[in-house]
Amino acid sequence: MLREEQHSREGLFTSEEADVGPGASYVTFVVMEDLMDKLKLLKYDQEFITALKMKPLNRHYFALQTNPGEQFYLFTSLAAWLIRKTGRPFEQPQEYDDPNSTIAGILDSVRQIGVNVDFPPNKLKQGFGEHALFVLNHLADAALKSTNFTWKKPEPLVEVEQEDDEVEDESELILEKVEEEMAAEISDEEEENLLRIDDLQNLRIGNMTVMDSQKPHDILESTTNTDGWKLELERVLPQLKVTIKTDARDWRARLDQMQKHRSGIDDALDTTKGQLDKLQSEISHTLEKISSREKYLNSQLEPLLVQYRALQDEFARVSEQYREVSGGVTERSRKLAQITEELESVKQEMDERGSSMTDGTPLVNIKKAVSQIKSEITGMDVRLGVLEHSLLQARLRDKNLLLQDMNSAAHVLE
Repeated sequence: MLREEQHSREGLFTSEEADVGPGASYVTFVVMEDLMDKLKLLKYDQEFITALKMKPLNRHYFALQTNPGEQFYLFTSLAAWLIRKTGRPFEQPQEYDDPNSTIAGILDSVRQIGVNVDFPPNKLKQGFGEHALFVLNHLADAALKSTNFTWKKPEPLVEVEQEDDEVEDESELILEKVEEEMAAEISDEEEENLLRIDDLQNLRIGNMTVMDSQKPHDILESTTNTDGWKLELERVLPQLKVTIKTDARDWRARLDQMQKHRSGIDDALDTTKGQLDKLQSEISHTLEKISSREKYLNSQLEPLLVQYRALQDEFARVSEQYREVSGGVTERSRKLAQITEELESVKQEMDERGSSMTDGTPLVNIKKAVSQIKSEITGMDVRLGVLEHSLLQARLRDKNLLLQDMNSAAHVLE
């Protein structure tokens, strides 16, 4: 029964012919609560929450819009985890992945488990709503099937019947306790403010004794005027209230009270029964009208719905082709960017070589070096000439000295 009720709730997302009632806006909350129960059965708090290091999801997370970016990331991560739980490989989505490719992979996995997807993929980009819950709910069902989980019928608790004597004894004890509590509700202060008949009698007897003792023997004449008497009467009038306290244990008082309540219930039932009968007839008439209009609308919209489904299938096929083509365009764009980058580096190297070839600075530096070398060579030639001249002068001087020595030696020999 629980399984059929869940499928009936999920069917509200896919049936385009369902009548939209006043509670249709709250179906997402019910489906989200069912999804949370399935995730707890799959132990998502130990495997999914611990892996992402995040807080547990609340029971209305994917039913309301809070943060679209965060909700889309959690939706894709949770869908990927559920797909892996079904035994199919699926990489963990990252924050900077292409959302179109991620959604396409999730929808392919949903189609593989036998679920018909009849809504456009861009409905899942917001990360919340009925379409996101539709995908997660079917993936959770598939994950439960893969873990061999089965839904069981609820087993009602067996109530143990008690004996009548014990029930009567407990009711008598409860009545006595209630009567004691009702009797104890009257506080001491209220009892002091109440003026009972016994108090009046005691007060009267006491006043008579005092008056007898203080009774004058002459005739009394009143000295109080009318205004003073009225003022004093207004002052003491609240204290002259006489109340007779009824015993809470008296069964007659309880019987009268029960009869009054019974008569009140009968009077209210007579008036309410007619109103409820009238309301029942109006509701039955309205339901018949709704049923007839629903049948009329279904008969009128059937061709349009068939055409709409055909257009949706065509749109899904074209979208799949576009996704494949866009994938090839992306790869070629990446290659073009790589080739363009290499071309830019080659152009930069050619510009550097051309600028170095047309630059005359090295030739000027070479000419300067050659002229400097020539000037140094000239200076060295001058120094060599001076050195050769000095050496020649030294040799001539030595030759003259040698000749003089030889001449002097010849004279000595002669």
